[in-house]
Amino acid sequence: MKVLAIDDQQLVLLPLQKRLIEIGYDVEIETNANRALETYKSFNPDLVIVDINMPGLSGLEIVKHIRSVEHSETSIMVLSGNTQDAIITEAFEMRIDDYMKKPLSLNEICARVKRLIGLPELSNAASSSSNVMIQQRCVGVVIPCYNEEERLLSEEFITYIDKHSGYHLCFVNDGSKDKTLEVLHELQKGREDFITVYDCEKNGGKAEAVRLGMLHMTEKEDLDYIGFLDADLSTDLADFDDLVKTIENSEFKIVSGSRIARMGADITKESARKIISMTINFIIRKILSMDFKDTQCGAKIFHKDVIDVAFSKKFVTQWIFDVEIFKRMTQHFGLKSAKAMLCEQPLKRWIHADGSKLSMKDSVKIVGQLAQIAWVYRGKKKPGVNNMEVSSKITIA
Repeated sequence: MKVLAIDDQQLVLLPLQKRLIEIGYDVEIETNANRALETYKSFNPDLVIVDINMPGLSGLEIVKHIRSVEHSETSIMVLSGNTQDAIITEAFEMRIDDYMKKPLSLNEICARVKRLIGLPELSNAASSSSNVMIQQRCVGVVIPCYNEEERLLSEEFITYIDKHSGYHLCFVNDGSKDKTLEVLHELQKGREDFITVYDCEKNGGKAEAVRLGMLHMTEKEDLDYIGFLDADLSTDLADFDDLVKTIENSEFKIVSGSRIARMGADITKESARKIISMTINFIIRKILSMDFKDTQCGAKIFHKDVIDVAFSKKFVTQWIFDVEIFKRMTQHFGLKSAKAMLCEQPLKRWIHADGSKLSMKDSVKIVGQLAQIAWVYRGKKKPGVNNMEVSSKITIA
């Protein structure tokens, strides 16, 4: 039995294809709607699974083509994040057989497929099940790595992407002197569609590693959001996914994690680091004219359309490039608009990892880097923005 799955996001199609093949179906996938129509003719599927919102031809146009042009009664299922009643009604009026709303578990999708076209002969359906969710959005995560051979939590990363569809991890090797690059290639093996290794031959610092990784990931058309995360997972992937859910369900362009100590959160810091952090944060708030609680948390997610603004140019500083990102946003959009685009979200968990590259001595140097930022970005603002506008309140989710 043959299944043709059509969606412009490959990260959605790959786990679906893998699971249906495991059960015993013959599966073709297409990310281009026009090519999908050609594949339909040559493949002659028993079932078409199609998304609604795609560039070029929409899912409804594909349904119309199958029903009106091909005059085919092929079973059709829609798998889409579009929940508009008018769209769903129109789809059923075109005689689709089922409409599935993302996010949805692979188990449920497979059960619906079996209900429509039955099980293939010699099916493996009973041998295993899947706890993977097919998500509505696709996310790229940049993870800068410098001499992480001993600290990289490979199993945690592999387990997460195996269970959570829609994620693509980009590990940036920042000129490591140990065997980090070998570890990353081993981590990538067999998961090349979900893991990228970007190698910088020379060490350029975390700021440049993140910047290059973010720009590299923008080339992947199926990603909706791109963010970055520390390799030591001091912020874990579950917390990062909470940031993604916030940006997905809001108008924010950047959602930044915050290590604010609060009831029910597991936030640990060294006491001396905490005192220095409070001092540095006070200076940062003055520079940005924003009431940010924690700009330096290594977990942030960005809407794809602001990445060029934030990352196109090299950063002035090596460690506190986060401050420069927010400064660039205010210069490009104006202070009032920029603040409306930013969300600071408290994390449920953040643990100071042993072996952190930033020493206490380095922390003191940050004050000098802040002075450098204040100087380089002095007087630069979007035309028409009121210099006196310093009312500061970042949304905290």
